[in-house]
Amino acid sequence: MAIPFEHRNFQKELDALIKQLQEENRVPTLLLHACCAPCSSYCIEYLSEYFHITVFYYNPNITSSAEYQKRVSEEKRFIREFPVKYPVSVIEGKYEPERFEKMAEGLQDEPEGGARCVKCYRLRLEETARLAKEKNFDYFTTTLSISPLKKSAVLNAIGQALEKEYGVAYLYSDFKKKNGYRRSVELSHEYGLYRQNYCGCRFSVRDGNH
Repeated sequence: MAIPFEHRNFQKELDALIKQLQEENRVPTLLLHACCAPCSSYCIEYLSEYFHITVFYYNPNITSSAEYQKRVSEEKRFIREFPVKYPVSVIEGKYEPERFEKMAEGLQDEPEGGARCVKCYRLRLEETARLAKEKNFDYFTTTLSISPLKKSAVLNAIGQALEKEYGVAYLYSDFKKKNGYRRSVELSHEYGLYRQNYCGCRFSVRDGNH
């Protein structure tokens, strides 16, 4: 009997894929959507052993231009300073807060983690899938599943739908597993990364999502 999607062990599936890649002596290309430097730190440390990574920084949800610039600068700094087996590059997407605001219309009263957040995940992941198709990446995924506040099954369901729509393989993940979140905190301290205390949008500030 098939395992329900929300009960799948996505980390175990990723482990199996990595083992297969190693057996085949393949190092695929991966477009990794990054929400911020702290969350991407562990993901880069982990995945750069097995993939040629391009980090895609696309986060129109961030509440102000100054906050956006601070976060993207930290992302680029970490990528410059962190030693990796396979070089990691970065693409900075457009800062489009108006696109996020349009998406959030009618969802202003949704709680954190509700329908507004799910639409925001899809907005960012769809832009990642579109770029992955345009530039012929083997896989795309996001660092978002490292957060203890975000459900990997929700993110991976979005990724699965976009995989079918755009024809690029989605890398299923649950980066909080294997102490991923704890390791991201350690790396943040080690590299002196700016750790914001809210998701990025004005609603997370309002709701005290710290």
